[in-house]
Amino acid sequence: MPGPLNGVRIIEIAGIGPGPFAAMMLADHGAEVLRIERGGATNPAAARDPLLRSRTHIALDLKSPEGVAELRALVRTADGLIEGFRPGVMERLGLGPEVLLKDNPRLVYGRMTGWGQTGPLAQAAGHDINYIALSGALHAFGRQGGPPTPPINMMGDFGGGAMMLAFAMVSALFHVQRGGQGQVIDCAMTDGSALLMAMIWGFRAQGMWPGGRGENLLDTGAPFYDSYETADGKWVSVGSIEPQFYALLREKMGLADDPDFAAQHDRRHWPALKARLAALFARKTRAEWCAVMEGTDICFAPVLDFDEAAAHPHNVARGTFVEAGGVRQPAPAPRYSGLDLTPPAMPKA
Repeated sequence: MPGPLNGVRIIEIAGIGPGPFAAMMLADHGAEVLRIERGGATNPAAARDPLLRSRTHIALDLKSPEGVAELRALVRTADGLIEGFRPGVMERLGLGPEVLLKDNPRLVYGRMTGWGQTGPLAQAAGHDINYIALSGALHAFGRQGGPPTPPINMMGDFGGGAMMLAFAMVSALFHVQRGGQGQVIDCAMTDGSALLMAMIWGFRAQGMWPGGRGENLLDTGAPFYDSYETADGKWVSVGSIEPQFYALLREKMGLADDPDFAAQHDRRHWPALKARLAALFARKTRAEWCAVMEGTDICFAPVLDFDEAAAHPHNVARGTFVEAGGVRQPAPAPRYSGLDLTPPAMPKA
């Protein structure tokens, strides 16, 4: 059976990063997505960009009356629209929500920005690193004594932006389907990245996040939740939080009877225990540690590069990565019991 969004039609105004990712997710799950390339030409890099997969691309000059009229005609037949301009740009083009929702009262109008449609910074330029800095999220990433380290652009652009927008689009489409009015979605990466930190705010409220950056349970502060270099210069990850998993880690590393490792959550000893674990992991290669730990309840995995991840037996068995148009890329996710996701198809150059 076709994907769960089969029959939904989305107009995507061309942009970069989070807007295309949200549109990609909707297309992966069955929506018909029409991407409007601006400037009178399609994007020549589209054929190698997974973010632009599985939709139709057309070119319209939105600065011309003809282009505006054609887009308005398309929107009248659509369920949703995605745009990622600064606030006010679509209005100046004559394509703001007031106009398009008058044309189509059931339209879900998704707006993707960094700072949001309102607020003192709404008109300022910015990137992922700035948005997650302002939301407080960036403060938490990095090692003890080191600077805040952005997790590339996963937290703002994609987690706090694109996935929030995709969720909001589907939620609003459901609202309209149940008889509600069309909606304008104000999706800001500052808001979204703040929301992604909800559990950490909860830990702080419960006294479970008392340290500074790199000194807590999940931020490389704990010796049993970190990555370690192996003898061959590669890395492994360990996440033995629960006591039974921690006990197994101690057993496999020959530390079951070592009293220094008995008090798992005594933070005073974490730096010394981490140094000892680092020295032990450095004695064997990554493959040797995998032979001992992979597939056990230690909560262990090798740290793989891109090519290694695509070739790992678990990912191969699940089809986590696919190839389309000569481009290796992540497969659509998540999966459904009785519905098919759209196989990736790269646009023509």
